[in-house]
Amino acid sequence: VQLVESGGGLVQPGGSLRLSCVASGFTFVRYAMSWYRQAPGKQREWVSQIYRGGGSTYYTDSVKGRFTISRDDDKNTVYLQMNSLKPEDTAVYYCNTHLDLNTYWGQGTQVTVSS
Repeated sequence: VQLVESGGGLVQPGGSLRLSCVASGFTFVRYAMSWYRQAPGKQREWVSQIYRGGGSTYYTDSVKGRFTISRDDDKNTVYLQMNSLKPEDTAVYYCNTHLDLNTYWGQGTQVTVSS
């Protein structure tokens, strides 16, 4: 199993970024996918989840209305569209999935929101 995130960077407050996570090594279409983030000095926190088929999505309260999770099963890719970014969104963002009893993480992509 491999999860590879991309799309992070430096953006000004109010700006947007789209993160991507390309998955391989498992049957992507069968599994829910999640995004987590970890800010400096803080614990990793769950951000959003999308179920298989993409019909159900969930968000932590702090990003509702600003972030949108989606998936493209043909490309084995999950996305996180982040709008109206705030300095408190600064963190390393990780892609995540659970297969059977195992949890898999990507290497993370840095998002920095600063003027």
